[in-house]
Amino acid sequence: QVQLVESGGGLVQAGGSLRLSCAASGRSISRYAMGWFRQAPGKEREFVAVISVGAGKSSYAESVEGRFTISGDNAKNTVYLQMNTLKPEDTGVYYCAVSRAYLRIATDYDYWGQGTQVTVSS
Repeated sequence: QVQLVESGGGLVQAGGSLRLSCAASGRSISRYAMGWFRQAPGKEREFVAVISVGAGKSSYAESVEGRFTISGDNAKNTVYLQMNTLKPEDTGVYYCAVSRAYLRIATDYDYWGQGTQVTVSS
């Protein structure tokens, strides 16, 4: 069993930055792929970024490439999502999740956090 707790969301103006955190307990993040997803009102949950801390690789959705950075801290068992140059379309609830494989599909993830709200005003 894995427990995930996200934090760091909030209200920010367009062009601003936020850093989300996802603290994991129960298993080491170095053994799994850790993903960030988001869901805007009335829309389906979409992939944002994924990291394999153990393999040292990460990838991003095209819509956030170059603006967002995913990273992991093994000592703290925490994954981060640094979000820069935020846009109103980045608004949504952001979730972190754990998968046994390095994938971009939400249904392939086994454990989810409760989510943290990010609102970007124009």
